[in-house]
Amino acid sequence: MSRLNPQLANTDFKKRSEKAKNTGISIIVPVYNEADIIEQLVERLFELQRKSPVPVEVLYCDAASPDGTGNILEKLGGNVLQSPRRGRANQMNFGAAHATYDILYFLHADTLPPQNTSSQLISAVAKGYESGCFRLRFDEENVLMRFYSWFTRFDLLPFRFGDQSLFVLANVFKETRGFREDHIVMEDNEFIRRLRKRKTFCILNDFVYTSARKYRENGFVKLQFIFTIIFLLYYLGFSQDALKRFYLDNVRNAGV
Repeated sequence: MSRLNPQLANTDFKKRSEKAKNTGISIIVPVYNEADIIEQLVERLFELQRKSPVPVEVLYCDAASPDGTGNILEKLGGNVLQSPRRGRANQMNFGAAHATYDILYFLHADTLPPQNTSSQLISAVAKGYESGCFRLRFDEENVLMRFYSWFTRFDLLPFRFGDQSLFVLANVFKETRGFREDHIVMEDNEFIRRLRKRKTFCILNDFVYTSARKYRENGFVKLQFIFTIIFLLYYLGFSQDALKRFYLDNVRNAGV
């Protein structure tokens, strides 16, 4: 039985969804043990807020990180929410349930969005798009990394993952019940698959920059091969437990 987001059905979310009709952007960042890297993102998002033509709130959704990520964020002036359940899907759904504005923008902690992200999202929505993502570039000047990121311009499901970030209208997020909370891996790809069925998904003509740290730690070819195997196993029907075991057994510093 799938676990689509139960938080979207409760009274608290219904009250907040009325507020979510306000024009603006709610940036939702799931974090867990990100103390070493989070400051760069905080600075980028403060800058994004200052330059945005519409109101922007940033919600950092922690899950009691042992390394004190939440405390660091608070000291930096971040708005920190503590999700009762760990897991990227759980934390992103929790952030969405507390969002104020009509555009939700999900962003990984090791990914930097363009400075004019707000303008690009507003423009996409004005054109009738309900959801979408950016193309991807890595913080690694490597032929393989450039080759991998080149494919993110194509509107094909194998090239759609959370590192590219994701925007979705709040009412659409509610209708589709958000991320599946029984998914430990592939939660972003599964959600995007459902969004693409609405025929209002777009790939923006700009890039987010994401960390290649896992590629550097595991090998540029090896890690991409592992991700490809996980994608295939998922759509062949392997369980989340099996996918998690495969990921943890083969990836250093997996962080699941």
